[in-house]
Amino acid sequence: MTLQQLKYAITIAECGSMNEAAKRLYISQPSLSGAVKDLEDEVGFEIFIRSNRGIVITPAGEEFMSYARQVTDQYSLLQDRFINKTMRQKFSVSTQHYSFAVKAFVEVVNEYGMDNFEFAIHETRTEEVIENVKFFKSEIGVLYENDFNKKALEKIFHENSIEFDPLFTCDTFVYIWGGHPLAKKKEISIKELEEYPCLAFDQGRYGSLFLAEEQLSSYEYKKLIRANDRATMLNLMVGLNGYTLCSGIISEDLNGDAYVAIPLKESEKMTIGYIKRRGATLSDLGKLYIDHLAQYKKYAYNKQ
Repeated sequence: MTLQQLKYAITIAECGSMNEAAKRLYISQPSLSGAVKDLEDEVGFEIFIRSNRGIVITPAGEEFMSYARQVTDQYSLLQDRFINKTMRQKFSVSTQHYSFAVKAFVEVVNEYGMDNFEFAIHETRTEEVIENVKFFKSEIGVLYENDFNKKALEKIFHENSIEFDPLFTCDTFVYIWGGHPLAKKKEISIKELEEYPCLAFDQGRYGSLFLAEEQLSSYEYKKLIRANDRATMLNLMVGLNGYTLCSGIISEDLNGDAYVAIPLKESEKMTIGYIKRRGATLSDLGKLYIDHLAQYKKYAYNKQ
């Protein structure tokens, strides 16, 4: 197995086509096919399934590709640091869809500046938050635990050499736009929400309820719409009077002040925290980011 073979496989996965990958790599398609076939023979399983419509990555190939990307990324870091000598210090965060986590990231970037640092933030699915920390794509991941998902998440963390550090606990809020019929209420019940669509972040093919970002994920909602990003959620709140369940800790600087968070009557406690590689020491940027996150504890609402 060579680094070149890994790069070939990654390019094929990105292009979804052997022909397009060959063009990008400036080699012939037969040469590329032969190199990948040698790689598959060596590892003992098919990485790709070929068809006249392109290629599909096999389940075993998906796992292999995650490790291949890790190897090539680490090689690039070594090359930049010791050969090209152009590497800037990097800091990356992965998070569930929390505006306060993005705001804390913005504060770190503003404090350190971008001249000597390379920053990245991934607001994404729960599974990818965990994978990004596992494979060193992100130093820190931000997510929550509650009584429903705690055992399942802790099992995943243990299997992937990850540890969860809690920051603060809070109750569940209903997040809606200011023109919603229920926007003036001081508290909202699940019953009152039945005629409105619940908005949930899509968790992809591994959409286990234990990986859901919203509280009460096991509840049977009469109306449910799944979306992929926070901006779409905000649009659906206005267009369809939709709602989502959240921590109630909102950054108006990022989301604007046209939305309100109202306590849910059937609230469940949630613990917001961060994950990192087990035993890893946080960088200075990581420590500063956690400090900024911890400041949101004062906005966490807990019923007495």
